[in-house]
Amino acid sequence: MLNFLKPFYPAFFASLKTNPEFAHVQSLNLLQQLDFQRDNFLGKSIIKEIEKSFCYSDASLSQSLWNLNFSHPLGLAPGFDKNAQATGIWSSFGFSFAELGAVTLYAQKGNPSPRMFRLPADKAILNRMGANNDGAETIALRLQQTREKHPSTIPIGINLCKSKITELDQATEDYVGSFRLLCPYADYFVVNVSSPNTPGLRSLQGGEQLEPILEGLQAENNGKKPILIKIAPDLEWEEIRSILRVSQQYNLSGIVATNTTIKRDGLKTKILPATGKPITEEAGGISGKPLRIRSTEVIRFIYRETGGNLPIIGVGGISDTESAWEKITAGASLLQFYSGWIYEGPWVVKEILQGLTQKLADNGFNHLSQAVGIMENGEWRIKN
Repeated sequence: MLNFLKPFYPAFFASLKTNPEFAHVQSLNLLQQLDFQRDNFLGKSIIKEIEKSFCYSDASLSQSLWNLNFSHPLGLAPGFDKNAQATGIWSSFGFSFAELGAVTLYAQKGNPSPRMFRLPADKAILNRMGANNDGAETIALRLQQTREKHPSTIPIGINLCKSKITELDQATEDYVGSFRLLCPYADYFVVNVSSPNTPGLRSLQGGEQLEPILEGLQAENNGKKPILIKIAPDLEWEEIRSILRVSQQYNLSGIVATNTTIKRDGLKTKILPATGKPITEEAGGISGKPLRIRSTEVIRFIYRETGGNLPIIGVGGISDTESAWEKITAGASLLQFYSGWIYEGPWVVKEILQGLTQKLADNGFNHLSQAVGIMENGEWRIKN
């Protein structure tokens, strides 16, 4: 088993800090090759060892949402596997679902490098990638080929974003075009109108701008796939209320809370070493630990406003059992993480799931669903 490597992970992680994007790309390429080699003896052996080290299941954590089965609540957030390179490998690392992308209708290179930075003092990542990806048509073809060779054993989601070259008033056609190409190859879709790295994108969160996008997607969808929306953590409460009203009006399946933040409040990192500039002058969104409190507040607000009737995928600052548990008890049925997985290492998936199983037992719950939304203002909520 690979557990003997765990003590060496912090040193390995620190050694790659000079070029996080290069480390990311190389890691993903390695995983893609491993996924490709899964049918030969060596590939099977390696994957078997990976699964022994990182996978965990318990019936108390399983659930069904949108007619999809999730063996537990923890999934891979978008941003890691933008181009569906390693779709088949994520279940072997213990994830119960994986969200790919962000995917745009047109292929785009993204923003100039450097565009990904680690903030170790904050256990955070600053990125201004700009939704670099191969485009919906190429990614659809890749997913088709992957499905024909190795059908995924876990639900696969697609995060849809507007192409940079598409004008805001043409956003509906852009989103619908991507959805049309990718619909046969994903289990659910997330409308990303909250990334801070595509100019003007966050303005689409307003009701008047959002409505035609959701109307166009649902007309094309015709009830075939669950469609969710991902919101920014920096919205005011009334802005979130407006999004919730529109989401319910257009029968969205859920909310993803939240995307990265453009705020720099409370960061320990004052100067970004890679550029020598104050962190307040650096563009991009921050993920990881600084998001933990705010994303949980947004989850709790959404759960309260919707009476728990709109499923929430909680993301932002998850790195251990406590941070996962607080999002579940605030109202999240599913969870995603990326930064925490990078900082803590792949063992953290199993550790979090074991911890959640213990949390359920300690609090007298038989199933995860009993804990969703149970906490309000630090006290147990009486659920109907």
